[in-house]
Amino acid sequence: MAIVELIMPKLGESIMEATILKWVKNVGDTVKMDETVLEIATDKVDSEVPSTTEGVITELLFQENDVVPVDTVIARIKTPGEDGPQISVSKDTPVANQPQTMIAKEVVAEVLSSELKTPPVSKQGLTGAKFYSPLVLNIAAGEGIALSELEQIAGTGNEGRVTKNDLLRYIDQKAKGEITVAQKTVEAKPQPVAPPAVTSGNITYSSGNVEIIEMDRMRKLIADHMVRSVQTSPHVTSISEADVTNLVQWRDMVKKDFEKREGAKITFMPLFMEAIVKCIKKFPLINSMVDGDKIIIKKDINIGMATALPNGNLIVPVIKNADQLNLVGLAKQINHLADAARNGKLKADDTQGGTFTVTNVGTFGSLMGTPIINQPQSAILAVGAIKKRPMVIETPQGDSIAIRQMMYISMSYDHRIIDGSLGATFVTAVAKELEAFQAKEF
Repeated sequence: MAIVELIMPKLGESIMEATILKWVKNVGDTVKMDETVLEIATDKVDSEVPSTTEGVITELLFQENDVVPVDTVIARIKTPGEDGPQISVSKDTPVANQPQTMIAKEVVAEVLSSELKTPPVSKQGLTGAKFYSPLVLNIAAGEGIALSELEQIAGTGNEGRVTKNDLLRYIDQKAKGEITVAQKTVEAKPQPVAPPAVTSGNITYSSGNVEIIEMDRMRKLIADHMVRSVQTSPHVTSISEADVTNLVQWRDMVKKDFEKREGAKITFMPLFMEAIVKCIKKFPLINSMVDGDKIIIKKDINIGMATALPNGNLIVPVIKNADQLNLVGLAKQINHLADAARNGKLKADDTQGGTFTVTNVGTFGSLMGTPIINQPQSAILAVGAIKKRPMVIETPQGDSIAIRQMMYISMSYDHRIIDGSLGATFVTAVAKELEAFQAKEF
């Protein structure tokens, strides 16, 4: 018999670790090829890890809630047949999607790789220069260890991160008196009598008439991603407006025939995306990211599409190689990913590899927005609601006033590499591209 090692798979280029949610199989259980062995979670998606062979599980090397680096051996499986050497599965082992628990961070989202320092996420807030896993934070909170004390613990994990074992060792040493923590003595002062208060985390509410709702896991990840983005990139927003009357009239005219012929609805999003792709080709620096003191310009144009979920959370599926799709292809891909997102059927790869993001805030009636950049991208564009407004029209015969379909376009961008001149020029170029829309065959 041979021993096959099951390795923690890598779900994306920026994902360096995953949390074990649940072992579906235990030691001594028989598994078949592609049968689910465990469920894992990353900051983007919850997935199932299938067996890469048929045999009997002989060893589980980690426990539930452990945070495990990718490419780490997590289990061993004894295969039937003659004795053979110990075999490790490829680090590119496919992972089956678990749609019922699909999650993503910002928006959505892609997170910078290990070169980008990320602040910790804790119930006390997002400060400091270290990252702490949810498991470490939960243990620290249960033991009454403050963030300032946690920051003093030397970590042995990847990039000096504090692991579960580091924290447990510290707690044990502290209990034995081997470690002392300095405490500040504060003179007690009489306090005025106040009405009953409600305390949640580190916030005390002066009135008891409140409702406290615990964030679900996806909302916590979105919150973390948004704060990290603001701390990482100096945001600047440029705004333009576009007369999209021709575009609206064309869509109204063809939408029934389009759906009948192509089996897909034609929304405004593929029209917006088509214009954005054309402008990215003219201004490739928009399609870039920062890596330390280097600028990485992405040659692939993969457009993320912020999508609201029925539970109020947000996910960003990605249209890969959007520049290689015509209008029909864009419409079908956008509809497919939007439906998959709302029905919890996105695959892990569907939220990976974005290079630029667009969000339609007009869907909810907003005229414009100042969106937060989806790291590690450098820009995100928001399209507002299309409204009829009286506008001055310049003609060779003179000026006149007409009712036109108008829309605001806003783009937030990373001022470290995109200056105001480029950001404003790009937004204006997108507006002009939409205004120049001509009726087309499909």
